[in-house]
Amino acid sequence: MSNRHQGYWTIVLVAAAIMMVSQGMRQSMGLFVSPLNTTTGLGIASISFAMAVGQFIWGAVQPIAGAVADRYGPGRVIAIGFVVLAIGSAITPYMGSSAGLIFSIGIMSAAGAGACSFSVLIGAAAQRLPAEKRGMASGIINAGGSFGQFVFAPVLQKLISGFGWMGTMWAMAIVAIGALPLAHALRKPATTQPIKITKSGAATQTTVPTAAPEQTLRAAIKQALADPSYLLLHAGFFTCGFHIAFLVTHLPGEVQLCGLPAQVASWSLAIIGLANIAGSLAAGWGTQNYCSKYILFWMYFSRAILIFVYLLAPKTATTFYLFAAGLGVTWLATVPPTAAMVGKLFGTRYLGTLFGLTLLSHQIGGFFGAWLGGIAVTERGSYAWMWYADIALALFAALCNLPIKEARIIMPTAQLKPA
Repeated sequence: MSNRHQGYWTIVLVAAAIMMVSQGMRQSMGLFVSPLNTTTGLGIASISFAMAVGQFIWGAVQPIAGAVADRYGPGRVIAIGFVVLAIGSAITPYMGSSAGLIFSIGIMSAAGAGACSFSVLIGAAAQRLPAEKRGMASGIINAGGSFGQFVFAPVLQKLISGFGWMGTMWAMAIVAIGALPLAHALRKPATTQPIKITKSGAATQTTVPTAAPEQTLRAAIKQALADPSYLLLHAGFFTCGFHIAFLVTHLPGEVQLCGLPAQVASWSLAIIGLANIAGSLAAGWGTQNYCSKYILFWMYFSRAILIFVYLLAPKTATTFYLFAAGLGVTWLATVPPTAAMVGKLFGTRYLGTLFGLTLLSHQIGGFFGAWLGGIAVTERGSYAWMWYADIALALFAALCNLPIKEARIIMPTAQLKPA
């Protein structure tokens, strides 16, 4: 393997490791809802609202972190993110009010995790890899986050059982600080690449580096927001966020309502993460061989069917494990084709920013998924209406992707050699 290819895959593996830590911690936060409620007495609705704010802040940080990373390089953004994440985790045990939890979990921890997540990492990889490698790279980075969920969920549940939720929060802070050296590998800005415009008006990338972008950030955002395909992509991703945030926040509560032990919830989350490793790698490969919009259509449609089957099934541990495995295949596997679609439409120069805006839409959905789930169980005593909404939104998301005018990446006929 050449030094150049070694450099490519070092970047991808480091990015995957960063995702493992940030997503592993973030996607396991639902395990803390019941212990927090027992200690603080604030109520499930209040704690869910703090976590819902976290869903929104995580998304709101994405375009900002992506823009800063596009300008100054991702290494600094990631380092700051890990520090903020550690502070948020460390101060949570001292927060006994709703406002305190909103600050520690909803703002600090969420903002820190957002700075170490998709928009920065996939944007960094896309700017450093040739076009033919980006789809698989995004799948590997995404799989890193899923592996983190697989590892963190059962480990954190064990820590909560053995040392309490406060000690577990402090352990998470230590892990975040320990991950800081990973930011060093992504410290330098990437050389940018020129944008070609297809006949349909969509921008695509070649693999020839250049010294300066041909388009300003403001112009890129304006172009994207005027594109119906980009807006339809946002609508579908909103539903994805609703679905995922509802489950990571309230799956432990659903398990508890069914009279099953807490370990069923932690292992269900772990199984989702494990299944999504395969799903993410398959999605990364698929984006290089098939139209991303059709991949997304079938992912969202399959979720609607799976939830419908779950509602009819007996609520046993086996049901939850099978449900988790089915969900895990598409869980965050939506990220590689969505990021690829943004890159195909507008190029990679501002991918961190433009995909960050798409993630913001995802997390607005996440806010409602986490918050409304808490209200539903408080007012109705079950999550039934949330499951019905999930089915309807999944079908809506599937249909939103079909009209998208997806551009193909223009591949150069020959690589240019330096003079």
